[in-house]
Amino acid sequence: MAVLADTHKQWKPTSYGFTVLGCKLSLEFPVAKLTDYEERLDDLLESDNVFGWITAAHILTQKTKKQHQERYAAKLSILRILYQHQWDKQRIIDLFYILVWLMQLPEWLNSQVWQELETIEEKEKMEYITSIERIGIVKGEASILKRQLERRFGLLPEWASEKLKSAKSKDLEAWADAILTAPTLEAVFNKSDVS
Repeated sequence: MAVLADTHKQWKPTSYGFTVLGCKLSLEFPVAKLTDYEERLDDLLESDNVFGWITAAHILTQKTKKQHQERYAAKLSILRILYQHQWDKQRIIDLFYILVWLMQLPEWLNSQVWQELETIEEKEKMEYITSIERIGIVKGEASILKRQLERRFGLLPEWASEKLKSAKSKDLEAWADAILTAPTLEAVFNKSDVS
């Protein structure tokens, strides 16, 4: 099965194939298009199905692209719903990590999300994401970005590794955006005017 997460509603390939030196290889597969579930967003969020919940988070991420306030509101809404499900701690933490990865926000809005999260946890008398885990999330983002940079530009020089180690979340976010179009490693870091 192919799960398609792009925004092109009509693009639904059901096969892939190629021919080399007279040999032909073909593969046919069913398709699940995430945009097909947009009209069922509320049902997905209320569902106990983890895949439905992740699909809803993905749809809201696409709908709030370059709209920080709307994404902030959507992220808070999803967090509240996540806590209402009363799932076990590890499942909530795992889904929280997916939400952080999907619905990235500027650092100043992330701080507000953390404050709201603390309020939710106090009210519900449960602490799922500790400050140590929050630090771990930033380290995880840096680790993923390092891997992407090395894949694109090869082994990183020490100056780049040091920048990643000391980076704040907003720096990592800017560099993650810059890696998509920057022609050189230097351009990734120079391109992102973060202050």
